Amino acid sequence: MKPDTRIHASFPPVENALTEPNGLLAVGGDLSPQRLLEAYRKGIFPWFNEDDPILWWSPDPRMVLFPHELKISRSLQKTLKKGGYQIRADTHFAQVMHACASPRRGQAGTWIHPQMIAAYTTLHEMGLAHSVETWIDGELAGGLYGIALGRMFFGESMFSRVTDASKIALVHLVQQLRQWEFGMIDCQVQTGHLASLGAREISRSEFSQKLNMLIPEFLSGGKWEFTPGLIEPKEASIHSSNEMKHETQGAQQPRHNQHFPEK
Repeated sequence: MKPDTRIHASFPPVENALTEPNGLLAVGGDLSPQRLLEAYRKGIFPWFNEDDPILWWSPDPRMVLFPHELKISRSLQKTLKKGGYQIRADTHFAQVMHACASPRRGQAGTWIHPQMIAAYTTLHEMGLAHSVETWIDGELAGGLYGIALGRMFFGESMFSRVTDASKIALVHLVQQLRQWEFGMIDCQVQTGHLASLGAREISRSEFSQKLNMLIPEFLSGGKWEFTPGLIEPKEASIHSSNEMKHETQGAQQPRHNQHFPEK
């Protein structure tokens, strides 16, 4: 399905966003594909509790990761070299979202509620939202999901059931995006976890300028197929969505999850 991106602007200018709370721009609307695509083109994302109205955000500064600036710690390098995992793209998108939705320790709820899951699953069916998954011993151990528009990736959330599983997925994502000549990964807001991986803050104006360069007027989407051999640990492998159509859907509850922004 080809998304209709020819829509009229309905958001205020991002410069009108509040400074406190940082980035709150608008209230209301809906989570239709057209509305979401308009928002992401402008550097705006939804973030709200299930019983609240839809809140739209454009924080300043903005946390981003440039693919060539990824930092891999020595311990993560050892994990990657050791292998024993499989990387799959777009094989269990809904399962990844549900895993990301599980509250972390100390949290009473989650911002990834059924309304959000339904909206982003529609974008996935349009070939614009994607999951990157780390599988260990046939079980989904960690992963992440986000939206790809042109040469821009908007990270939404990540989770781990096994130490470093989400980081393994992120490293493979970044390596693939470098090969595809993506220019930037949106991480939304600052966290120490993201900074340790090489993410840094830029101004909202610079972020908007880069979006204009990286996102074309007309979008094309499709299931992702990762290139084999992006990273070559002894036992790691990459599986496409077509190869994994008949895999089991079963999974354990995550011990914790890690959002791109710690919302």
